[in-house]
Amino acid sequence: MCLGQVGNLLPHVTLSANLAQHLMPQWHLSAAEGGLMASGYAFGYMLAVPVLTTLTDRIDARIVLLIGSIASGLATIAFGLFADGFWSATAIWSLAGLGFAGAYMPGLKALTDRLPVGDASRAVTLYTSSFSLGVGLSFLVAQVIADRWGWRAAFIVTGIGPVAMAIACLSMEARKPPPKAGSLLDFRPVFANREALGYILGYGAHCFELYGIRTWLVGFWTFVIAHQGAPSWLTPVLVSFVFAVISMPASILGNEAALRFGRHRAITIVMIASACIALLIGLNATAPGWVLAVLLLLYGLTVPADSGALTAGMSGAASPQHRGATLALHSTVGFGLSAAGAWGTGLALDLAGGPQSALGWLSAFVILAMGIALGPLTLRWSRAARTKEPTPAGV
Repeated sequence: MCLGQVGNLLPHVTLSANLAQHLMPQWHLSAAEGGLMASGYAFGYMLAVPVLTTLTDRIDARIVLLIGSIASGLATIAFGLFADGFWSATAIWSLAGLGFAGAYMPGLKALTDRLPVGDASRAVTLYTSSFSLGVGLSFLVAQVIADRWGWRAAFIVTGIGPVAMAIACLSMEARKPPPKAGSLLDFRPVFANREALGYILGYGAHCFELYGIRTWLVGFWTFVIAHQGAPSWLTPVLVSFVFAVISMPASILGNEAALRFGRHRAITIVMIASACIALLIGLNATAPGWVLAVLLLLYGLTVPADSGALTAGMSGAASPQHRGATLALHSTVGFGLSAAGAWGTGLALDLAGGPQSALGWLSAFVILAMGIALGPLTLRWSRAARTKEPTPAGV
């Protein structure tokens, strides 16, 4: 499943990897337009995931996973063949996100449905952390292919990646969930679960920051090279690849810290640290390249370190009969705020001088810091709400 997910994620940041260097100059886009185009992926995901993930409470999740993976790959290939401007690119990229809505959380549901309860926390963390390895390879392959054969070839090649998950689905045993009555999109039990809801809202803050930096990381490092200089080997390809790949051990270690020191406490510390580092990067946008490389390395550790702990916490807090609906809301909130992060960061760039302005990058990183700083507040709200609930008699 983890290897299949890496394949599914090969298209994931192909647009972001080529946005600042290829697509924006060729189509004469502003940073806000570029961010909005990139956010189309998360927007398409957000629209489809409530139905597709909740559907896994009624049919075998691997069926949804198989169809979603194929759709995501075909849409990515279509982008390389047919996208020719802002509107067509946004529409096609939204379809790719819609396909991925059937691939990520339904994949998690397919995995947890086949695991003993005691194995769930670390397995969920390994699955979610492999997301980072897939994104790192997406950054690497998309930029290397684009530099050699053009950005259209990058989309076509990365669009083949989801074949790996299709193979995983076909080799997986069937597992039909028990019959379930009620409306497909009934999220009332999830909203009533304050513990799960706290993790879901915290995940939204995490996704806002994560998608914002992933969308604009290559653009920021291009700015650093152009204005401050950096060692010749510190290319945008290497920086973006390392930033993404170190997310995997960071997410695993973050969940281990949550198991050892308490989930809320560990997540809160990580989020506050991430906000502080984002502010440091923004305030030092004109510092020497090696200084910014070190800060980005630290940021690459803090941004994903809460991901596995948040998703494992949500999965553990979800009631078994509503796990699909809980996963659906988790993803809807997460990717909805991902879209806001990509667009909001681009808008902040435009309003403060654009991608060639240090003030613009300060504004962008301030927006990212503000987004993740809301995470601890949601966890505090969740804990406060839980402590106010009456204790059942006899407990």
